Amino acid sequence: MKSFMIALQFLTIIPFNIKAVYNETDIAKSSSAFIFVGFLQGLFLILISFILNLIFHEELVIALLLLFLVILNGGFHLDGLSDTFDALSVKSSGDIGKDRQKRLAVMKDSTAGPIGITAIIFVLALKYLSLKGITHMSYFSLYSTLLFMPVISKWTMITAMFHGTSARKDGLGRIFIEGVKGREYAISTIVLIISLVALYLIFIRFAPEAQYIFNILLLVTMYYFSRLWIVLCNNKFGGLTGDTLGALSELTELIFLFMVIIWSRLYTL
Repeated sequence: MKSFMIALQFLTIIPFNIKAVYNETDIAKSSSAFIFVGFLQGLFLILISFILNLIFHEELVIALLLLFLVILNGGFHLDGLSDTFDALSVKSSGDIGKDRQKRLAVMKDSTAGPIGITAIIFVLALKYLSLKGITHMSYFSLYSTLLFMPVISKWTMITAMFHGTSARKDGLGRIFIEGVKGREYAISTIVLIISLVALYLIFIRFAPEAQYIFNILLLVTMYYFSRLWIVLCNNKFGGLTGDTLGALSELTELIFLFMVIIWSRLYTL
């Protein structure tokens, strides 16, 4: 429960004060509860989607869902996406060490650059269009997508934390990147797999026949995308930061939506 409360405090703006004293080890261990925070966010999205659909038209519902998710996350991940892409836009001078330090400095700058703003606009626009396409699918596809979209993004963050190294010697990101061990990663992965299997078995009447194949492809794709993201960050920044983890969260949500749409199209061929 303590890990869940700490994770809730770091990943959302839900007002919950933790009176107990916690240290860096407690913060790192809270990563095992990221998955559960993702499920909570997903359930919120389903509930709000159901309520809003009784009042507003489809396009407005999707826009309000995205707005709710951004607010619930406190805009942290979008801020990380913006900072990361601003840093990636720094041109190379030929000196790897100096280039990395310059990119880290740009990333730490609170001012959003044009590339970062463009990244936010495109990611939100693509999410909107993707969700609009998914709303025309079955209720199972729609609600399972809303449920697992924030869950998958949390798992990819934990995957990157477990396999990656920190680019900085300080900061909150370093605590998670250096502190996540096999136990936290195993808990997250097992919970995710059990949840995917359970959802399929419970709603097998409504799920596509080959849903289990999609689930396998989903996990494999997200795992290797996280590993590729680590390689990119190691090359450009010398490791991961809190901002790059936030960017990873946003990008994997988008890839997840793309995969749902692509799989749906293939399944109906």
